[in-house]
Amino acid sequence: MKTPHVVVVMGVAGTGKTTIGPLLAARLGVPYAEGDDFHPQANIAKMSAGTPLTDEDRLPWLDSIGGWADGRAGLGGVVSCSALKRSYRDRLRAAAPGLVFVHLTGDRALIEDRMSHRQGHFMPTALLDSQFATLEPLEADEAGVAVDVSGGPEEIAERAVRALDELSGPGR
Repeated sequence: MKTPHVVVVMGVAGTGKTTIGPLLAARLGVPYAEGDDFHPQANIAKMSAGTPLTDEDRLPWLDSIGGWADGRAGLGGVVSCSALKRSYRDRLRAAAPGLVFVHLTGDRALIEDRMSHRQGHFMPTALLDSQFATLEPLEADEAGVAVDVSGGPEEIAERAVRALDELSGPGR
């Protein structure tokens, strides 16, 4: 399956963006980019210390992701990015019109449990509350789908592919 869309896999920390993103990209036959790799070192240091990022902190990160996505326009790609606020998604779309979002959603207890078992990630579970407080789910006028993160990674990726197919509709 191929898609000319650039897909942003979004959601709070611990929903599986880094796991589902590459699986989704493989199914779509497009490259994957890890959103965390676009963070400046100062952002990683803040998050590692348990300090939530400010909107100002996120701007260079969002612009870098938007630049990558714009470079993939018409070619397709998948990139992970929390994209928790509408304003962040609007900034990404301003850089790369036509983005489609896959919002990974799930029960807070499940996500916290998954986060507590992660090894070597800079985002501590202590920041999960701030992530949920910041989250603004996709609105009706935003191109995207919500995908539940219960089950295994392969099942979630397949659910995302089906949701994207439904979003595109027949003949699109």
